[in-house]
Amino acid sequence: MRKPDGVIEYFLQPGELHFGDRYTRLRTVLGSCVSLVFWHPQELVGGMSHFMLPSRGCRGGASPDGRYADEAMQLMLDEIRRHGLTPASFRLRIFGGGNMFPELTRRNDRHIGKKNVEAALALLQNHCLTCVGGHVEGYGHRHLLFDIWSGHVHLRHSTLVADQADSGASTACKPSR
Repeated sequence: MRKPDGVIEYFLQPGELHFGDRYTRLRTVLGSCVSLVFWHPQELVGGMSHFMLPSRGCRGGASPDGRYADEAMQLMLDEIRRHGLTPASFRLRIFGGGNMFPELTRRNDRHIGKKNVEAALALLQNHCLTCVGGHVEGYGHRHLLFDIWSGHVHLRHSTLVADQADSGASTACKPSR
C-alpha cells in the first residue's frame, strides 16, 4: 500500500505510547525495552507502546505510566475503547526484549529483556489477546518503523557482536487463547 500524503511521524521514547490513524507512522529504537504494536486492519488505526519494565509494583494513587508493561497495556486498551473499538479486533505484535549485556548475563536467562517479553505475553493472555508475530529476545537492539496505513512493521535488528552468526532472537510469539 502506498504512503498517503500528509503522514505525521512520531518517534517514541521509552515510556511513551501513541495511537493514531492511517496518516501516522510510528518509530522507536528498542534494546531490552519492549513494544506492543496494535493494528486494526479495517479501520486502519493502531498504536505502539515502548515500555521499560514489567511493573512498578504498588502504584498507590499514581496515574498510569507507560514505562511499565501492565500500565502501558492499560493505557493502550483505554485508547482503543475511547475510539469505540474492541481490543480483540486488533492484530498484535511484540518486539524487543533484547539482551543488551550478554557478557554479564550469559549464564542468567532472566535478564530484563526476557522479563519484559514474559510480562507482555502474560498481559496478552490475561486480556485474551492474540499475538500474530514479532521479533523478541536475542542480543542487541531493534529499530522499528510502523506504518499504520498498511499495518507493516519495518524491523532492523542489530546484534552487539559483529561476528555473531545467531542473534538468538525469536520471530514468533506464543499465541494466547
